[in-house]
Amino acid sequence: MLTRPAEVAERVTTAHRAKLAYVYIRQSSAGQVRQHQESTELQYRLVDRAAGLGWPRERIAVIDDDLGKSGATSAGRQGFQHLIAEIGLGKAGLVLSLDASRLARNNRDWHQLLELCSIFGVVIADGERLYDPGAYHDRLLLGLSGIMSEAELHQIRLRLHQGERQKAARGALRLPQPAGLALGPGGAIMLNPDEEVQARLRLVFSTFQALQSAKAVMRELQRHGLALPVRPLRGPGPHEVVWRPANNARVLQILQNPAYAGAYVYGRHRHDPLRRRAGAPHPAIIRVPVEQWPVCLRDAHPGYIGWEEFMANQRRLAGNVASHAAERPGAARRGWALLQGIAACGRCGRRMALRYSGPHGDFPLYQCSADQAQDGSPRCQEVRALLVDAEVERLLLEALAPDQIALAVAAIDDLDEDTRLLERQWALKRERARYEAERARRQYDTVEPENRLVARSLERVWEEKLRQVEVVEQEYEAWRRNQGAPISEADRSDVLALARDLSRVWQSAEAPERKRITRLVIRDVALDQKREQGVVWLRISWQSGAISEHRVQRRVRSYADCADPALLERRIRALNAAGKMDHEVASILNAEGIVSARGAPFLHGTVHLLRKRWGIRSAKINGDAANPVRWPDGSYSIRGAAAAVGVTAQTVFGWLRKGCLQGQQLAKGQPWQIHLTSEQIAVLRQQVRRTRRSK
Repeated sequence: MLTRPAEVAERVTTAHRAKLAYVYIRQSSAGQVRQHQESTELQYRLVDRAAGLGWPRERIAVIDDDLGKSGATSAGRQGFQHLIAEIGLGKAGLVLSLDASRLARNNRDWHQLLELCSIFGVVIADGERLYDPGAYHDRLLLGLSGIMSEAELHQIRLRLHQGERQKAARGALRLPQPAGLALGPGGAIMLNPDEEVQARLRLVFSTFQALQSAKAVMRELQRHGLALPVRPLRGPGPHEVVWRPANNARVLQILQNPAYAGAYVYGRHRHDPLRRRAGAPHPAIIRVPVEQWPVCLRDAHPGYIGWEEFMANQRRLAGNVASHAAERPGAARRGWALLQGIAACGRCGRRMALRYSGPHGDFPLYQCSADQAQDGSPRCQEVRALLVDAEVERLLLEALAPDQIALAVAAIDDLDEDTRLLERQWALKRERARYEAERARRQYDTVEPENRLVARSLERVWEEKLRQVEVVEQEYEAWRRNQGAPISEADRSDVLALARDLSRVWQSAEAPERKRITRLVIRDVALDQKREQGVVWLRISWQSGAISEHRVQRRVRSYADCADPALLERRIRALNAAGKMDHEVASILNAEGIVSARGAPFLHGTVHLLRKRWGIRSAKINGDAANPVRWPDGSYSIRGAAAAVGVTAQTVFGWLRKGCLQGQQLAKGQPWQIHLTSEQIAVLRQQVRRTRRSK
């Protein structure tokens, strides 16, 4: 060592030797620990230097907990944190390291160490000399050493990154491959030669094309008991493909990986220093948008889908995440509201949220509450969904009517293709299980019979593989029973016949399927129920680019809020003046498409109440003339019956209520038509005379 005895006597005192000497040892990575063993050995020999400075060996502590860890930060370096704690407790008299870069590679940790050593009088030593952090010149040299150490790390990283980036720009940087790809003998990327892996990945992409949702793909795979191939990147390569149960994260990893589209991509993720999880040593890793990828070489190797399909999948996945600010409708869900995610406010243009009302949540409502969320102001508007959905459904079925047969033929072909793909998946799964069992049998046959220690283990493995074959066969048979028979010509004819009645197909579809069909035809629907009284105004933007406007009469609480109540009043007055009875007026209004305030068809009672509201007299069977004694059909009026029997009109009304007389009204408010014979009149007169004599 180059330290002079006079320097040692000047800087190291008895007070320093009364405390412990700490030798800090660190290598930056596990590879350096394995390959640069001479450097590690040189750091361990610093114990002899501490002993030469006057410390007994039993008072020299070696801290080597950070071997294989980077010095760019103190997070995760338990040894460095232990050293800081010992200095702060006043237990350290000397800190010895090969150079400053071993203790810290960033100025924050380095100057924290210097400050503590200066406060507690700790001497710092390297392989050449001693430093007193409390002395000005030594503190200056130590500070420069820390700056140079951090700058050196920056230069190393910069050179490595530039070399890696340049190599990636040529497509020569070897990146970890997903389970569906493999490296060929010459280093070229190729499809995984395992047919089951290829078939399973193609099933994922085709199912996503049909269902348009990653979670729907996951549920479909789980329903058929199909696992997904993954390649865990743990330990040294080569990394084997393993099969894991389908979940949403694994499906998304497949759909979002551009390697499956034949693209060589570098820089898909980066660290964001502004986003850091609590307690995490490093910043959060975020995905970089496709247009910002540093390197993207299309058609660099074989893939499972094309680049256009990959980009369409990314747009669909982004659209499945509901975001009003980004104008994304979100995935079709199981609720009954048909316009979920595509309903827009016709007043402010923002997306309308969905809410369910009623005691059991049976009544969906589209509401625009952006203003209320921002400044507490009232909601922009709230529209009941049932009537609007019914009108949109009617218009949609009308638009699809010319293509019903073509849709049915496509549906039959899709069913056949789905069955064929699933049958292929099960065939490969059974083949793999049988291969594993046969392989276990061959391993068992090759062992020497006398080596029972190995033979028993291989026999257990063989039996386990045979049980797995049996389980797979049982699952396959259960799947076959659930699938039913293949589509026959009779079934094909039934589907084609059903295409002529698309409304039945629509009614049998589930809510998510209806919403997906709607979104294929309609881009969005603007709603406004405050533009016209009692009416919901709709503007439908079709996927073809066409725009149509419609009006739906909504349900209101009173006829004062009804759509065009003046027209309804004029129509009832006109029909009443034409001599129409209330039930006839109700039938005519229903035939003309006029609905009541609550959306129900008109009844004669409804017309009667409206006449009373508007002061319209009932149209009698004799017009405006006074009631005659007898009607043309021979029946008596109230006045005529009272005169014939010799009683008052009130008495006749009482007899009608009690059932003593038989009569009818054509409608409520119409004159009575009472049927009386001569014998009945005589009986009633005699009864009236007896009643009067008894009084």
